[in-house]
Amino acid sequence: MGDQRVDNALTALVEILVPSLNDEDAASLDERRDDALALAKDILESHPKSSVVPDVNHIADIIKRKLQLNRDRDTEEADRVSQLLPRLLEQPVLNHKWAILSLLNELADLDSVDVDALALNGHRPRGSSPHNGRRAGPLNTSSQEQYHPRAPENPLSTNGLPQMPTRDTRPSRGRGTLGDVGRRSPPWNEPAVTTPDPKEEGESDMMKMTKPTETALLHDLPFTLQGLSTTYLPFPSRSTLKLPPLLPLPVISLLHTLAEPSLLYRVLSDFVDSRDEGLVGQSLRSAIGMELRSYLGLLATLEGEIRRAIATVNPEEPRGGIGKAGVTLKRCVVWTREATMGLRLMSLMAEEAKSRKGGQLITMIHSFSSSHGDPFVAAFAERMLTKLTRPFYDMLRQWIYNGELSDPYHEFFVHEPSPKHDGSGPIDPRRAPATSVWEDKYKMEVDMIPSIITEEFARKVFLIGKSLNFIRYSCGDSSWVEAYCKDASRELHYGDTATLESSIDKAYKTTMARLIHLMDNKFQLFEHLRALKKYLLLGQGDFIALLMESLASNLDRPAGSQQRHTLTAQLEYAIRGSNAQYDSPEALRRLDARLLDLSHGESGWDVFTLEYKVDAPVDVVITAWASKEYLVVFNFLWRIKRVEFALGSTWRRCMTGARGVLATIEDSQSKDWKHARCCIAEMIHFVNQLQYYILFEVIEASWDQLEAATTKPGATLDDLIEAHTAYLKAITHKGLLGSARSSATGSREDSFFTSQLHHILKTMLAYKDVVDGLYSFSVTEFTRRQEKNARLETGTAKGRRGLADDDDDDLHSPSPNLAAAKPLLNPNPNGISRAESPFPISTGALAATTAADSTDAILSALRLRLGELSKDFRTRVNVLLGDLMVQPDADMKFLGVVMNFNDVYTPRKRRRERAGKQPPGTVKEREREGENGKGKEGEGGKEEVREEAKDGEKEQGKS
Repeated sequence: MGDQRVDNALTALVEILVPSLNDEDAASLDERRDDALALAKDILESHPKSSVVPDVNHIADIIKRKLQLNRDRDTEEADRVSQLLPRLLEQPVLNHKWAILSLLNELADLDSVDVDALALNGHRPRGSSPHNGRRAGPLNTSSQEQYHPRAPENPLSTNGLPQMPTRDTRPSRGRGTLGDVGRRSPPWNEPAVTTPDPKEEGESDMMKMTKPTETALLHDLPFTLQGLSTTYLPFPSRSTLKLPPLLPLPVISLLHTLAEPSLLYRVLSDFVDSRDEGLVGQSLRSAIGMELRSYLGLLATLEGEIRRAIATVNPEEPRGGIGKAGVTLKRCVVWTREATMGLRLMSLMAEEAKSRKGGQLITMIHSFSSSHGDPFVAAFAERMLTKLTRPFYDMLRQWIYNGELSDPYHEFFVHEPSPKHDGSGPIDPRRAPATSVWEDKYKMEVDMIPSIITEEFARKVFLIGKSLNFIRYSCGDSSWVEAYCKDASRELHYGDTATLESSIDKAYKTTMARLIHLMDNKFQLFEHLRALKKYLLLGQGDFIALLMESLASNLDRPAGSQQRHTLTAQLEYAIRGSNAQYDSPEALRRLDARLLDLSHGESGWDVFTLEYKVDAPVDVVITAWASKEYLVVFNFLWRIKRVEFALGSTWRRCMTGARGVLATIEDSQSKDWKHARCCIAEMIHFVNQLQYYILFEVIEASWDQLEAATTKPGATLDDLIEAHTAYLKAITHKGLLGSARSSATGSREDSFFTSQLHHILKTMLAYKDVVDGLYSFSVTEFTRRQEKNARLETGTAKGRRGLADDDDDDLHSPSPNLAAAKPLLNPNPNGISRAESPFPISTGALAATTAADSTDAILSALRLRLGELSKDFRTRVNVLLGDLMVQPDADMKFLGVVMNFNDVYTPRKRRRERAGKQPPGTVKEREREGENGKGKEGEGGKEEVREEAKDGEKEQGKS
């Protein structure tokens, strides 16, 4: 219906505009009208679509302003148009009001209206070119061909810059916009005016002084826009364009605008031809090269328009009639405006790309897309990213599906550091060669993460590839990796965010689940952790008790006399005699006994230790550093267990002896044994509370946290490593009372708490030895009395009263038990110097003990020794409890409360020592320093030490 209406309207219009001529028959008239009708239809069909948005109000305002600015028209005509426009807009029958007003506006710009020219202008037969040749016949006698210039329909390719306007609009005289449509060209039979080619005629001095015409400049413009020197627009250097002199300022301004794309093209051409060692950089050069080829396509179209326009130039008209030809310098500026913006943007990218690579380069270009307000810049950057990110997504695909790093130029955010040590710092002892496979083989560079993905997303990608690589090479499961790659691999490209995120999430869950499955089932990681807790953290109580009982006699000997095969045999005996025999054979095979480095004066207790061996890939979690931490904790717990075993043995001897041997000598030693049993009970209570705190409050609580962290859904190997590290740190910090501090080289710095516990445990062992000496003395006394009573009975039976002289000498001679008790009085056991000994005894008492062989002298020395050790024990426990009270950790505070639940001790804060002065080893030494420093001022801290010793004596008296 619409096409029929258009045909009817065109037929009526042609009948009006093409009247009959004199002496013309009807056949000729019909032929001319048919040709005109065909011309009109061709014009309508071939006319390009307008890129201008139809706006009736806007075109109405342009017409009003044009009439107001035109002084030749009467003001009444303008008022009349103002009245008619609202009536036109209100007509419901007309559907294309904007097209009608636009046509009237363009017709108003014509100088004159020639009906014949209007009817026949631009006529071409069907099937022929609109600008080539003419049709024979009456139509061509007086008609002139009109040239219709059009802007390039595709300035760049479909992947290039957005399409520029394809329709020219003539501006209103008040606004100064471009447009020069409908100008008539010279007749086809007139010769075209051409400009001499400077390349053929050369450049003379006269030409240099001559002001070039706009036609000459247009002739050189396509070459200039390609960065080529021409006659009037030469390039003296790579970054300079020389403009001709004697040109008007408006033309200079236009040439300045057109010089920008010319210079930018030269710069970008050099950038594309340059060499870059990087796949992303090469992709950027390829993308810019494709845009430059699209730009050259725009120039080719522009050159064609310029040549056709120059061919229609009339030298008799002003400016050669170039304005009527439809191609001017100003119009070329408009046509290349968006291309210039693209070149400017690419130049900025090329400049920034010189200092960036890989992910940094992608981030820089993505910033134009994500944070720039210009839609053109954002769209251009998105198009560049599509081509630029192809190498990145290829590397990403290789990493998350194969676990292989395909990055020859170090552009990916995952890199493989050099295995060679650069010597810049000490090597971390927590790293072993097998451990480095997981933690040190690959590293993630946060600076290289492109902004198209988040850092959390990048960490997932890093874990996926690292896990696949670990499964392939460390776990020996390459077949699963290959099958997974074949099933899950897919192409990744920029813009498909949903597919990428789903692929990464699926790959993350699959690889993490497979890795945890291998570590749990194939390599039995959790079985090893439980075995370490049982054997090195003394969780298997019956095994530890049997091992200590079987090794006690061997470990009492010096360290140099220990044999490893003997210790191994006793270890096997303890395993077979306890519930440890039902554990996994794999775990028992890794348990071994060994000796630490020997030093002079040490016993077997000081050098014995247990070792649990692990290999790859379990040593990724149980590292060399972790094994050392387990060894430290075991040695500390083994020392406490030894003290408990020794005190328990002495306590059992005292309790059994109280009903036998000791009951017969209560008259002389009952008070001594009462004090000894009370002190041993205090020590046993102290050791039991310390063991309970370490084994239950620290180790068991930390083990529950470790199990919760390792069994949570979605746990990764990094989560296992972090949880196990936190588990060991909690044990070493709280279990050793805050001693888990390591220097950069791995050496441990013992805190004062550990030193205090060490001295307290040594005091307990010394006290136990003296009590054993007292028991030996009591046995000797019991034996002497039994012998005396037997001899008295024998003498009485013989009729003799009293003892004979030789019997009296035998009874007062030293017995073997008494001789065994004498070494216990030595103030320097095992060759320890007096300054280092935690068991001091006064010089006078020692002299009396060594000089007298009588029973009373030995008993006095034993009493003095027991009193000093008991006082020293109480003083040290008071200081320890006072330090525990001020600790920030609640469990450590509670330990102090449990040890002093009945307030038998008086916790006291340790006074601060002067800077640079080491704390003395024992209370007795501090007391002695106070005595030596009496009356001397300026010998810092001695008065405080003496007061502290006095306070300890007062507390002992109260007890």
